[in-house]
Amino acid sequence: MPLLSVENLDVFYGDFHAVHGVTLSVEEGQTVAIIGSNGAGKSTLLQAITGLNTDKRGNVRFAGTHIARMRADLIARQGITMVPEGRRLFGSLTVEDNLLVGGSTDRNGPWTLKAVYDLFPRLGELHRMQASTLSGGQQQMVAIGRALMTNPRLLLCDEISLGLAPKIIGDIYRCFDVIRESGVSIVIIEQNVAQACHASQHIYCLLEGRVSLEGDPRTLSMKDITAAYFGTEHRP
Repeated sequence: MPLLSVENLDVFYGDFHAVHGVTLSVEEGQTVAIIGSNGAGKSTLLQAITGLNTDKRGNVRFAGTHIARMRADLIARQGITMVPEGRRLFGSLTVEDNLLVGGSTDRNGPWTLKAVYDLFPRLGELHRMQASTLSGGQQQMVAIGRALMTNPRLLLCDEISLGLAPKIIGDIYRCFDVIRESGVSIVIIEQNVAQACHASQHIYCLLEGRVSLEGDPRTLSMKDITAAYFGTEHRP
């Protein structure tokens, strides 16, 4: 049984039908990437899974439990945590206080302050700094660390590379292997197709709210992925 199973999910914003009949799954210990251009429905899909968007139809199961009608806080208690686009840190709090916000849940597991500082040593050096004074890459590390402090079973990462320098993106993505080895499954929302394919074992491409392609990125051609991404016909 998959850790996360989404079946025929439709999501709405008022009269706007944003996600159309999406079906996807995430296995234990797997990294799944969801790619697509701006407006494809990627973030809306994550918000529906986490309960932040309640105007939806379809089935969502996590570890065998139906969560489609659960409140967002109860879904989080099940073990799903999201690193939101834009990081959304508490700017007036220190790095360590931001991390401790994540640690305020009652979920036990391997992710402690020490574990986060071992993963991101720079945060240990900056632990007394206000979050608002950090660089974008450092803030992203705090956002990931805060999410890990909840000791999730599934980590959802929404556009974590947006606006960051390539070196910082590489440093962050290299940490995903350590995170997955701790028993955490990962879903990444990513516009960078090459980065998504390199980091994941399975990808889903969204186009206008629908799955236009899915599969193991090692077996999919870049021409097919590009065609699915932009909605153009690929002729061999």
